[in-house]
Amino acid sequence: MKRLTRAPNLALATLWADLLSNAGVAATVQRMYASSIAGELPPDQALPEVWITDDAELERARGLLDALRHPAHRHWACRACGEIVDGPFDQCWNCGADMPAP
Repeated sequence: MKRLTRAPNLALATLWADLLSNAGVAATVQRMYASSIAGELPPDQALPEVWITDDAELERARGLLDALRHPAHRHWACRACGEIVDGPFDQCWNCGADMPAP
């Protein structure tokens, strides 16, 4: 097992571990409840951590996590309603139509 990263809170740690698990990388969240002893330990030692089970998957897990943290910024026009959509969105915020294929 290898530690992939520390998360600022349990919600993000769980989200990241779920993303990795759905991509086929076995991941667990450690120190889930350590925040309750943050006054007894330095705050950075009480943060939840995401660990991966298979050491060989470490680089792939880092890539997946980096893609989640830095989504691609896109600028496209909806073919259904003509709305301009900015950001990492795959659907039009106005009408719900899917982004056209490149």
